[in-house]
Amino acid sequence: MFDALKNLKEKAEDLAEAHSDKISDGLEKVGDFVDDKTGGKHSDKIDTAVDKAQGFVEKLGEKKD
Repeated sequence: MFDALKNLKEKAEDLAEAHSDKISDGLEKVGDFVDDKTGGKHSDKIDTAVDKAQGFVEKLGEKKD
């Protein structure tokens, strides 16, 4: 079980390293979509969540170096 989780983590790191720009763009689009659907009522919280998710993806991709 532990080996399967370790392999999954390594695959996620590989994907984050190879496609971090696409993932970041996708997160931005999702944030904009949610912001639009909520009428901009939660823009600050959505922007913060998107920024944190993008930072996580960047750090995950850097772990392979």
